Amino acid sequence: MALTNMLPDFMIAPLDYLANMARKHSLWPMPFATACCGIELMATASSRYDIARFGSEAMRFSPRQCDVMIVAGRVAMKMVPVMQRIWLQMPEPKWCISMGACASSGGVFDTYAVVQGIDRFIPVDVYVPGCPPRPEQLIRAVLDLQEKIQKTGTIDAREFAARAAYEGPTALARELGAEEAIITPGDYNTATRLRSLPTVN
Repeated sequence: MALTNMLPDFMIAPLDYLANMARKHSLWPMPFATACCGIELMATASSRYDIARFGSEAMRFSPRQCDVMIVAGRVAMKMVPVMQRIWLQMPEPKWCISMGACASSGGVFDTYAVVQGIDRFIPVDVYVPGCPPRPEQLIRAVLDLQEKIQKTGTIDAREFAARAAYEGPTALARELGAEEAIITPGDYNTATRLRSLPTVN
């Protein structure tokens, strides 16, 4: 039975407020650091900046214990399935911070091998600009995320029931239709995939 059916309406709002207070002050980050932004992420947890002041110091390397994924640095296409698997293993409710220009938009790596923004593959809540961003910017992102959690969360997860479309990871590769396929110029007479295969009787 849903919690909302057991409690009167005037009690749900205070419970939502208390649940969001607990959630926003006990964020457990899952660091996904692949490049120089990872050094700034480590500096954020040091005594100089002390992210523990905001209840986000319990960094765990097991996705089943985390609720905030911090993607720091460039993500190669080969790393996308790993990132998606970690995201799927994290329990709901969960959030994502895209730290740095590379994770947010590919940065200076405008190549086929680097993802041009992780939001193509997992949903992102907060973007942190910079190359690399300073620890103060990551702390600001955590505060912004806490503000979002305080405004949108409910104790019985009603905000997830209101989703109209799938928001999870998208497939990395898909088969292109005939209208989307781009054929490069070349000698098609020698192309093996375009040859008609012999029929076996």
